[in-house]
Amino acid sequence: MSDEHTPPLPPRDEADAGDRPAQEPDLIKKIVSQHNKDKVNDNTQTGAFPVVSKRKAKTKGKGKSKRLSTSSRSVKARLGTGVLIAVLCALLAYGYVIQINNKDLTYETMSETELTRLISESNTQVQRLEQRKAELTRQLNSLEEAADKEAQAAQIAKENEESSGILSGRLPAHGKGIVVRITQGTKAPIDASTMFNLIEELRNGGAEVIAINDVRVVTSTYVSESNNGLVCDDKLLEPPYVVKAIGDPSNLQNAVNLAGGVASRLTVKYGATVTTEVSDDVNITQTQPVERYKFAKIVE
Repeated sequence: MSDEHTPPLPPRDEADAGDRPAQEPDLIKKIVSQHNKDKVNDNTQTGAFPVVSKRKAKTKGKGKSKRLSTSSRSVKARLGTGVLIAVLCALLAYGYVIQINNKDLTYETMSETELTRLISESNTQVQRLEQRKAELTRQLNSLEEAADKEAQAAQIAKENEESSGILSGRLPAHGKGIVVRITQGTKAPIDASTMFNLIEELRNGGAEVIAINDVRVVTSTYVSESNNGLVCDDKLLEPPYVVKAIGDPSNLQNAVNLAGGVASRLTVKYGATVTTEVSDDVNITQTQPVERYKFAKIVE
């Protein structure tokens, strides 16, 4: 037992210095006796506290085997944890696949709020698709109209090209009209002015295309006289003169046979014979070459 129970030594006073030799042996005996009693009391087992026996130190071999067993238990624990995680992942994947493949219970398991939201989103999507459809329909109609307009413009351009080609004498023509035949005058040769008047009367009667013998009459056509006879656009005209005109047959016939007109003048003044034939298919194959201008250019 510790020395806490050892009684303190009496103070050393100078007054008791004379009594110290007599008192010290008794005091030492008391101290020794009390110390022995305390030691006996310390070794007495009273049962109030558990007695823990000291373990002997283990050998080095046993400590190593303990460390190996602890390491093996740690490895087993990690393996068990890994297996458990793998099983949980497999179960999660299986549940995900089942959820994807389960299509029959999609709407049955939804709440009223979710169904309302789904209907609203579907209506919005339908409206967007309708707007897209209307937009595409407008584009299609505009393309069709543009195609029709382009085709119509091409048709008009083609007709204008044909009309301009016919009027300019570049293209042959056929249609209803008359054919006027004039023989050589017995009284006097037919002059250029009378033939030009015949052309003007036919134009006034609505003739669209006119030809004299092998010459196609155009806006620049002229008729002149020479020693050999009439000349039309640098070509000599030989009788009988054949004048073809395409247009309204009755108007053209009246323009030629008008009383006091060009036919009467040809008959009375020149002694020529004038015959007029109406036809539903007057073919004029004569054409004029395209003039090449020096300064003017065709506008396309």
